[in-house]
Amino acid sequence: MARQDGLDTPGRRSRLMPRVRLPNDAFGTFAESAARFMGTGTFIVWMTVFVLLWIAANTVMFVQHWDPYPFILLNLFFSTQASYAAPLILLAQNRQEARDRVSLEHDRQVAAQSRADMDFLAREIASLRMRMNDVATRDFIRSELRDLLDELGREPEDPKTRVG
Repeated sequence: MARQDGLDTPGRRSRLMPRVRLPNDAFGTFAESAARFMGTGTFIVWMTVFVLLWIAANTVMFVQHWDPYPFILLNLFFSTQASYAAPLILLAQNRQEARDRVSLEHDRQVAAQSRADMDFLAREIASLRMRMNDVATRDFIRSELRDLLDELGREPEDPKTRVG
């Protein structure tokens, strides 16, 4: 008895459409470059020149008018271009979002490591400050020695007059 996979079975493939394999990221790279080009002034200028030539060829020039006014073929061309441009732009945005997500995660890791480093250094500085409070400075030792000599009733010797 043949087992039939239901809709709830993962990995079920439809055999209606052939599976097309493209090189890794080839189509994504194409989509990004196309979307990047469509967002430039160069694209707008070339599209404007194309439309003006199309209109001129179909109204003024002495050639066969293949698309007379109201330029239905030109509108079909624009519709087709828009139907391809929108998914290309969305694909490019999705790829950029994925890159941004990876970059954001990396930035979070770097920030967390930086925070941990700063916390460690702050603790080390606090520890050094606490230890420095316990260290006797030269001035402190001199004052203590003078106090001891005063208690003993002697005058402190001047180190400059001492013979050696």
